[in-house]
Amino acid sequence: MTDRQARRRAGNRENNRDRWLITYADLITLLLIFFVMMYAMSHLDTEKFDVVNESLQLTFKSGDSILEQGSGLTGTADNYKHKNPDVETNQSTTNTNQEPSGSEDSKDADEPKELTEREQAFRKQEQELQSLMSVISKYVSDNELGDQIFVADKPQGISITLSDRFVFDTGNADLKPSSEPALAKLASLFHNLNTTVSIEGHTDNKPIVYSPKYRDNWELSGARALSILRFFLDEEKLSPDGFQYAGYADTHPVGDNATELGRQTNRRVEIIVLRQLQEE
Repeated sequence: MTDRQARRRAGNRENNRDRWLITYADLITLLLIFFVMMYAMSHLDTEKFDVVNESLQLTFKSGDSILEQGSGLTGTADNYKHKNPDVETNQSTTNTNQEPSGSEDSKDADEPKELTEREQAFRKQEQELQSLMSVISKYVSDNELGDQIFVADKPQGISITLSDRFVFDTGNADLKPSSEPALAKLASLFHNLNTTVSIEGHTDNKPIVYSPKYRDNWELSGARALSILRFFLDEEKLSPDGFQYAGYADTHPVGDNATELGRQTNRRVEIIVLRQLQEE
């Protein structure tokens, strides 16, 4: 081994022995910083301390102890059970002659607001619709027509459903004479309504095999609705401004077209007194 290599190895051993000094120096530096921070924190700001101390004392003095069935420091615990009087109550009773601020505003808020003319009209119409439904239901009950005329309160209005057997013959849109008294009764109730009456014809899904007048269920359903409308206008002299009619064929079923009972339910005419005001 040469002298140069020997000196290099000896130098490396000396460097390795001195590495612990680096860790030691870091530790001493951290301890120095720690003690400096502790010294800085030991000097309190007496003014700030007094403010915090006073605030805490006031809070605990005015608080309603939960241990004594109170409402706590925040005043929200056991509001309806605590036995200690509320702080706000005590303060308000010290000056009974002074009226609290904003009392007039609170009184105004409690008073009901006046309804607009349109809101009053809607309320009046709703009363009329409920009265109409009551009268029709009584008429149906008194004349034992419960299996032919069905009355219901729907979101769009009061619905009066007429079975096709009560109003028409099979595949026909001419009114049966036996149905005219009931239609006349309805017409008498429609005279003073400030709304629209919609007459809607419906059928089942069975196609019309042969008919000299109607090509399909669309024409039949529309013709049936129009036939009732004509009775109201021509026989009962009602104004056409308050009516509309439509034929929907089998597109709005209420029963199962796969059964005879369901198909019979679907063959109907609906007279709906709508919940809407006519534009004046």
